[in-house]
Amino acid sequence: MIEVRSLVFDYPGKRALKEVSFSLRQGSITALVGPNGAGKTTLLRCLAALEEPVSGTILLDGRDILADPRATHRQIGYLSDFFGLYEELTAQQCLDYAALSHGVDPETQPDWILSCARQLEIDGKLNQKAGSLSRGQRQRLAIAQAIIHRPRLLLLDEPASGLDPESRHSLSLLFRRLQEAGMTLLVSSHILSELEEYCTDMLVLQEGRIIDNTPLVAREEQALFELRVAEALPDLENALLQLAGVEIVRVNQGSALISCSSDPARQHELLREMIAGGLRVCAFGQSKQNMQDVYLRTVQGDRQKGVR
Repeated sequence: MIEVRSLVFDYPGKRALKEVSFSLRQGSITALVGPNGAGKTTLLRCLAALEEPVSGTILLDGRDILADPRATHRQIGYLSDFFGLYEELTAQQCLDYAALSHGVDPETQPDWILSCARQLEIDGKLNQKAGSLSRGQRQRLAIAQAIIHRPRLLLLDEPASGLDPESRHSLSLLFRRLQEAGMTLLVSSHILSELEEYCTDMLVLQEGRIIDNTPLVAREEQALFELRVAEALPDLENALLQLAGVEIVRVNQGSALISCSSDPARQHELLREMIAGGLRVCAFGQSKQNMQDVYLRTVQGDRQKGVR
């Protein structure tokens, strides 16, 4: 759905994004993670066609978003970290304004606003001024503004910042409902345990570079499996590539994370094939990716590469 190719962005005296390339699949919820200053907000603003990069291409369904930014805004919703609301307007008026600015048909606008408010559980607050709402309610109103035009891609920068645990959990449920409705989400956050509740993929940004783009759950009809062998095997990757229906997610000389069929019969055959092929398998089991472990392993691996 989204494909980014060799994206470069500069601030005066600093290169914020360095040849960034990745893709987002339709219907995924991708966690954008990395330390402060890694370039996450800059990347989101480029994807939202709010910043123009020095070079590179951002494609939405094969179309360059920078060729027609206004058309892009009809397809994309964006919530910034420091979002603003018109404090003296009611929630209803805020949503009316957002709908009109995104070109929502005036005839369908009332139904869309009510549906959106119900989805965000703020339909009982429509007559209250935005400035009188609680932090969680303001956050929901801001998200409602971002999705009022029913975008296909939703970009969220620290959406749970400042929320209490109950509100964060409620937000997680909302993001899963949006995904089920066909929306693709890219969410930036420092709270990895929270992202783990709903994210399907993880994009790791470090010093303006993408150092990993990892699936956290398997694709449809696929399952993720951890494989360990009894001793280091320099050609483990080549051995796994010979197996039909296996996709390598991560591999080193002693272990691998692979994606294969979720059919137990095929998994049994796959294990037999690995052993028959000479792999000294000592562990083979379904994996539930822990985001914190994956992130730390990725960052440590990148640092080791830098040392070498």
